[in-house]
Amino acid sequence: MKLFGTAGIRMKYPSELTPELVVRIGNAVGRLGLSRKAYVVHDTRTTSQLISFLVSTGLMTTSVDVFYAGLAPTPVAGFIALKEKAVGISVTASHNPPEYNGLKFYDPNGFEFTRDLEVKIEELVDQPLYREWSETGRLWRSENIVDDYYNSLLGYIGEVRAQWQPNIVIDCANGAAYQLSPSVIRKLGGKPYTFNCNPDGFFPIRPPEPRKDVLEELLGVYKTVNPAVIFAHDGDADRVAVLDPVEGFIRQDRILAFYAKKILEEKKGHVVVSIDTGYVVDEVVERAGGTLERYVLGKTHERLKELGVNNVVMAGEPWKLIYPSWGPWVDGILQVAIITKAVVESGKPFSKILREEEIPDYPWDRRSYILEPESIRDIVYSELIQELHSALGDPVRVIDIDGYRFEYKDYSWILVRKSGTEPKIRVYAEARTKQRLDEITSKTESILFKLTKKHGGRIVEKTIG
Repeated sequence: MKLFGTAGIRMKYPSELTPELVVRIGNAVGRLGLSRKAYVVHDTRTTSQLISFLVSTGLMTTSVDVFYAGLAPTPVAGFIALKEKAVGISVTASHNPPEYNGLKFYDPNGFEFTRDLEVKIEELVDQPLYREWSETGRLWRSENIVDDYYNSLLGYIGEVRAQWQPNIVIDCANGAAYQLSPSVIRKLGGKPYTFNCNPDGFFPIRPPEPRKDVLEELLGVYKTVNPAVIFAHDGDADRVAVLDPVEGFIRQDRILAFYAKKILEEKKGHVVVSIDTGYVVDEVVERAGGTLERYVLGKTHERLKELGVNNVVMAGEPWKLIYPSWGPWVDGILQVAIITKAVVESGKPFSKILREEEIPDYPWDRRSYILEPESIRDIVYSELIQELHSALGDPVRVIDIDGYRFEYKDYSWILVRKSGTEPKIRVYAEARTKQRLDEITSKTESILFKLTKKHGGRIVEKTIG
């Protein structure tokens, strides 16, 4: 049974993610034999408590003792897994709509499950085995895990030499970081202004995906408090978007380049980024004396594990960051802390810091399309790839480790891939001029619409950012 997508399990409840299936998933994870302990946290979705106890039930049938920690961001699951040498579980569908829910798993070294473990779970889930009554695991309430994470993170960030107390907007998407991220900002010397920081699994104000088009609609509200920087989480806070009150959405690649520059100034080494990142990361890493490689989207942690945490100084994807010296999990709250410290110590807005650090901003575009009926997505995708081999010029390189990325001699590129979490075709592009970017996006969209119509379908949704 196919369960896992780009990052963990995400399905609609209860039509796809049934209560019975969740119990079987818990049973399969327990039978991996990674640890006799598991820690479970969950986001604010209306079904998250239910799924937490269902997956706990499955784990206990395999003699695993479960420690239920309640509402907490996903990075806490990786943190506690490493600290307690346990399996960490976050019940979340991340940035998917509210009718979805799912699970992310962490091994006793704090790594999100790799594809080999995912395959084993998919093989075991249809063959549940239950231990005898005398070997059933226990369920415990676990206190103070979030406090432990908070104090450890502040210790990692270190002393702050404040130059001012800037206003900082934090939008938690009514999600799991509602208390933690504002507390981190305050402790590091910022003045947090909270938006959507009441827990609400219906996500009433905005979708939990922190996209450019969604967040810039709220920019007029955010900038009323004259912030030095604006943060916007997804529902489980493993990712964060960053905005400037004047310039708007800050491209995620520039932020990754900023992190890379900072860490390479302290320690030279290797950087792993996902296939959908732009050349700004290459330029900054090379200038700072590091090396860079691209890997499958959603699996940069897997490459980190292959190479070893001592051989990689940073791994990242748009919205997501891993600092191996902190831990091998993706952590959006860590990002909030790093940028907050930089703003507080510099006495400058974050957008000015990026300019002074010479982090370039090239024209870019990210789009997602939902086709109807869903059954035509794969054939349309396949034919689109075939046409793109020549439609935009002759590529100097094609990378096909995750979708198809076509790179051209003028340093423009386009990546087309199927979403691993939703029935979407995603298109990413970058160019050195707005004219070339417009050519890439308009021609690609025209081909996509033509092929969709050819197969009797239509585009029912287009999102940008």
